[in-house]
Amino acid sequence: MLSSAVARPIQLASRVLQWTSAVIVMGITSYFINKGPRGQHLIYQEVISTMSVVFFLPAFISPFMPTALGKFVLLIDVVFSYLWLTAFIFSAQDYNENSCFWNSPPGQSCSKKKANEAFIFLAFIFTFFGMFLEVLGLWAYRRENAAPAREKTGGAHGGPADAPVDAPAESA
Repeated sequence: MLSSAVARPIQLASRVLQWTSAVIVMGITSYFINKGPRGQHLIYQEVISTMSVVFFLPAFISPFMPTALGKFVLLIDVVFSYLWLTAFIFSAQDYNENSCFWNSPPGQSCSKKKANEAFIFLAFIFTFFGMFLEVLGLWAYRRENAAPAREKTGGAHGGPADAPVDAPAESA
């Protein structure tokens, strides 16, 4: 069974990779916006990456405070996984369907565009995995901190079922 002691470092590693990918996408996309025309897809990628850098911060704390942040972080993961998937689809359309060199932004090297596409995919996949890791972490935490089960009671005496039964006193 998965314990929270095992889940925490895995969650934290996934969150670091998720956040780092978003920061790299933000940097590359900002470079593209600075150097060339600003298409709708670039603006979308910039907005999603910038919002992710801020909204992913509570995910660094959630493995250590699952009851306080777990559901909030899970909601962020669900929403942003779809947003990152859309960003990846946009980048795949821009850089893979036609000539990469002439697509948004035109004149920039294809290697930078492909790197941006790759990190957009990584941001998506780590957000997607983060969703499942958050659920597993919450499950492990709740399982470990569940109230202990009551002892079974049995017999007419109301004591535990495996306790010795006192014999009734004999009258003389």
